[in-house]
Amino acid sequence: MENFSKRRDRFDFFEAFEKPLLNICYELEVEDFRPYCKIHELPAFHFFLYNLFRSLNQVENFKYRIYQGEVIRIDEFVGSYTVIEEENLFNFTRFKFAPELRTFIRNSLRARDEALGSTALLNTGLGLSERELKNYVFITSIPWLRFTSIEHPVFRMRSADIPSVSWGKFCEGAPGKLLIPFSVQAHHGFVDAYHIHQLGECLKANLSSLLRKPS
Repeated sequence: MENFSKRRDRFDFFEAFEKPLLNICYELEVEDFRPYCKIHELPAFHFFLYNLFRSLNQVENFKYRIYQGEVIRIDEFVGSYTVIEEENLFNFTRFKFAPELRTFIRNSLRARDEALGSTALLNTGLGLSERELKNYVFITSIPWLRFTSIEHPVFRMRSADIPSVSWGKFCEGAPGKLLIPFSVQAHHGFVDAYHIHQLGECLKANLSSLLRKPS
C-alpha cells in the first residue's frame, strides 16, 4: 500500500464526490491475434481476455478497493463476463484468473458453458461476502458494435470501486492490426486517465509477446 499512500489525498478528494467514476472509451490498436489463435486452436475472445487479466495484474492501481471504509489491495482477480444464450437472455460467468494460458481458457470456457446452460441468473454476487466481491473485475464484450461510449450500471455509486472493462467489434486496421473499441470505468480515487492508457499499453505488449513466443 506504499504506492497508494502517495495518492491518498487524491482518493479523499474524489471519494467525496457523488459520482467518483472515471470512464474512458477509445480505439485500441493491437496486432491481429486471430491468425495465431486459429493456428493454435485458441478461442480469440478468451485469448484476448487472458491478456487483459495479465495486464490488469501489472497495473497496481486496478488492485485497490474500498472495504469497510478502508482502502485495501487485492491479491487475485475474479473475472465476471456476460454471455448471451439462444433466447438472447444474458447471464454472468465467474472464475478465477489462472497464470497459464490454456488453464485460464479451460476455466473460462467451463464458466461460459455453465452460464449458457442455466435459465436462472447466475453469479450475481448476492451470495458472496462483501470482501469476496472486492476481487471482481466486471467484463463486457459487445462484438456487434463499434461503440464510442458506454456507461455501466452501478449498485452504489459512492462505493463504485470495482472496475468495469468493455470492448466492442474487432475491426480491420492497418495491415496486421486490429482496431478495438475499448472502455474502462473505475473509481477516480484509484485510477487516472494515465492508468487506463497504461493498461492499454500493457495489453498491446502482452498480446505481442505471446504472438512471438515459440509454441
